[in-house]
Amino acid sequence: MGSGAASFLKVLLNNFDVLAGPIISLLYPLYASVRAIESESRADDRQWLTYWVLYSMISLLELSFAKVIEWIPIWSYVKLIFTCWLVIPYFSGASYVYEHYLRPFFINPQQTINIWYVPRKKDFFSKPDDILTAAERYIEENGTEAFEKIIHRADKSRIR
Repeated sequence: MGSGAASFLKVLLNNFDVLAGPIISLLYPLYASVRAIESESRADDRQWLTYWVLYSMISLLELSFAKVIEWIPIWSYVKLIFTCWLVIPYFSGASYVYEHYLRPFFINPQQTINIWYVPRKKDFFSKPDDILTAAERYIEENGTEAFEKIIHRADKSRIR
C-alpha cells in the first residue's frame, strides 16, 4: 500500500500543472464570475470581466505561438503562476494588468494620431494624396495652432 500511495503522490506532483491549471484558470474564475454577476458590487464584475479578457488573450497567444511555446519547458508553470496572480483577489493582478497595460493601449485619453491615415483621392485622374497634402488640408480645415498642438502632443508621447 505504501508504494502505491507514494507512486500516486509522485504522479500527482509531476502533473500538478495539468491538474491545477483548469481549476485555477477556469473553475474558480467561473464560480467567482457567477457570484460577481449576482452581487450588487461593480468592482467584482470589473475584476472578473478583466480576468476573462486577459485569459482569452493568453489563450490566443498560446494558439498563435503553439510551436514556439512547446519548446519552453516551464511554460505551463509560468502560466499557472501568472494565472494565480491574476485570479487571487488579494493581488488584483487582472485589474493591475488592465489599468497599466491594456487600458492605455485601447483607451487613450488624448486625441490619437493615426499615422496610417492616407486620405482618399477625389477622383481617379487626380494626383494621389500623400502625408504632406493631408497635413496641408488639416491646416486649412483646423488652422496652424491645431496642427502644432497635435505635433506637440506626438512629441510628448514619444518622449515617454
